[in-house]
Amino acid sequence: MKSDIEVAQSTQLEKISAIAEKLGVSEEFLEPYGKSKAKIDLRIFEDLESKPNGKLVLVTAINPTPAGEGKTTTSIGLADALRKIGKRSAVALREPSLGPCFGLKGGAAGGGFAQVAPMEDINLHFTGDFHAVTSAHNLLAACIDNHLQQGNELRIDPRRILWKRVLDLNDRSLRNIVIGLGGKIHGIPRESGFDITVASEMMAILCLSKDLEDLKSRLGKILIGYTFDGKPIHAEDLNVTGALTLLFKDAIKPNLVQTLEGTPALIHGGPFANIAHGCNSILATTLGLKLSEILITEAGFGADLGAEKFLDIKCRQLGIHPDAVVIVATIRALKMHGGISKSQLDTFDLDALSRGFENLQKHIETIQTFGLPIVIALNLFPTDREEELKLIEQKCSELGVSIARSEVFAKGGSGGIDLAQKVCEAVEKSSNFQFMYDLSESIESKLENIARKVYGSDGIILTSQALKDLRQIESLGFDKLPICIAKTQNSLSDDTDKIGRPRNFKITVRELKISSGAGFIVALTGNILTMPGLPKHPAAENMDIDNTGKITGLF
Repeated sequence: MKSDIEVAQSTQLEKISAIAEKLGVSEEFLEPYGKSKAKIDLRIFEDLESKPNGKLVLVTAINPTPAGEGKTTTSIGLADALRKIGKRSAVALREPSLGPCFGLKGGAAGGGFAQVAPMEDINLHFTGDFHAVTSAHNLLAACIDNHLQQGNELRIDPRRILWKRVLDLNDRSLRNIVIGLGGKIHGIPRESGFDITVASEMMAILCLSKDLEDLKSRLGKILIGYTFDGKPIHAEDLNVTGALTLLFKDAIKPNLVQTLEGTPALIHGGPFANIAHGCNSILATTLGLKLSEILITEAGFGADLGAEKFLDIKCRQLGIHPDAVVIVATIRALKMHGGISKSQLDTFDLDALSRGFENLQKHIETIQTFGLPIVIALNLFPTDREEELKLIEQKCSELGVSIARSEVFAKGGSGGIDLAQKVCEAVEKSSNFQFMYDLSESIESKLENIARKVYGSDGIILTSQALKDLRQIESLGFDKLPICIAKTQNSLSDDTDKIGRPRNFKITVRELKISSGAGFIVALTGNILTMPGLPKHPAAENMDIDNTGKITGLF
């Protein structure tokens, strides 16, 4: 079979105006970025205000493994399959980050015959949204250091500045740095560091804002540090909120592209789910709901991360919840959760598969706790055996959960017909949605609820630093905000090595951070890092472009 990029390059795309027409977007609101990309003007919401929403389907997955799960591929293929059975569907996704693109993943636009396109553009600079986030974030950082240099009228304590700089690449050497060296004219020396752009609070703000005015207000509320006497300093205190908002004037508009089969795709925003809230923008989701019969969207990594944050953070902002949830799993990944090494995945081992099923079962229980209908998408690989597939189907049946085999990678939308039909049945079922915690609860209670109900842990441990942070948060009145837990994606626990369904463990919260602009508290657990590093052999080593502009190695 052709590589992902070869499949994408051999597909004739429709003009973006034709895709807009399918979605119901008139040329008045379309801002083309070449032939196959466009932004949608926010004025369109005035025309859509009274229009009812379509159905919302959230796609999530088991904890990821090196064997692959195919969550984005399934989301795209499902949207295509729904069109094939006569539904006016669309898909809303996050924008890929250059960090994992050049690191491990090599791209994040789906796979096989279930991709969004133009794949190369989406994976690289796209329409410049990440550049806007990076520039705005670093403008605020520059203004902070300039304020120190120019006399420090606000009496900002250089030792208590919280705002770092960002870069949309994996670069471990920038995690901890010293700036301002070289003498008086070069600034005030202090410790700082870099996070990856997708971990920036400004990325979260972009994805949670309802309009430009809301975005401006949120930017002004960003907590950047404290004065020498412990008073909080916000971005608005530096009088640069207008300039920061200016950099988002185009980035706030949702991006419109298409799948390889011509299904409209809204791709906007890209916070990581292991260190941020892991969902595409509220604006793209709202727009998709107004313009489609069924909107497919996804949340990053497993249901313990992206789905929980989608439901507990994003849904509070949206004011609605999904009509159904799809959980993606593969035989190969479940075997890995059952203890089989990647090199032995072709081995027939029903015992390992049964052990690995416990990971899927925990995610099923989590979504059931939220009170939502579930469909399992069993993403097929050529090496899957019929006995293995039937085992998982039997176990899902025993739990009363609908399951469908999916072959969208190899067959596109036609490989997801059964999944699409089961999803259509699920969205018509009644639900009893409830949040995992109430905002009025204490921070400890919210953390305990997530740790016990979502991760299956025995509770939490707060380090001395976390307890200090907790007291600070309470004193500033931010303790009623929702919680965004930064945790490894590879395990239900905060220990990467604990695969499957770990038991008898606690979650260690080492630090709590206030994201007052985004409107949540970030809890850092285990050894999670906000600036990833590159692997021994990064995907970048396999990429190239020739004199005609043809790209290779991007997958």
